[in-house]
Formats: sequence, C-alpha cells, structure tokens
Amino acid sequence: MGHQKSTLCGVPPGGRLTYNPSNMVREPFTEVRLLTVNEVADLLRVSRMTVYRLIKQGDMPSLRVGRGYRLREEDVHTYLNKRYTEAG
Repeated sequence: MGHQKSTLCGVPPGGRLTYNPSNMVREPFTEVRLLTVNEVADLLRVSRMTVYRLIKQGDMPSLRVGRGYRLREEDVHTYLNKRYTEAG
C-alpha cells in the first residue's frame, strides 16, 4: 500500500486527526459521487491496472474502502482536464 501525496480533510500524510466538532467542515455525502476502479477504467477506456498505477503513483487521489479503492468523480475530471492541457 503506497502513500499518497495529497491530504485527506486537511491532515498531512502520517499526521493525526483530532476530533473537534467546532471547526469541522461537513459536506453532504449525497453530493460526492464515488467511482470504482472498474468504472474509472471504463470511463478512461484503459485497463484496471492502469488505474491502479495512477493511484499508486499519486496521480489520481483515491479513498481506500476495505480492500478496494474509490475515486471521486470530481478528481477523475480534474485529472482529465490537467492531462488535456498538458497534451495541448
């Protein structure tokens, strides 16, 4: 399991998350769409292994759920937009 470069909820990798309800930002989970590795692979028209490689390299942020990964739809679109401008 590799370490990601991005932060989760503003906590740096290896940092500690302390519970303080007064300064927590709550976003409705209904507004976040999570995609499976298979769904992302189909969307990008690449293999699942390519998606796993992007996750491992830190190019695509992901969330570990049990033994699998979930990726925010917004992060996939951000990745595509970044790659599109790099190629142009």
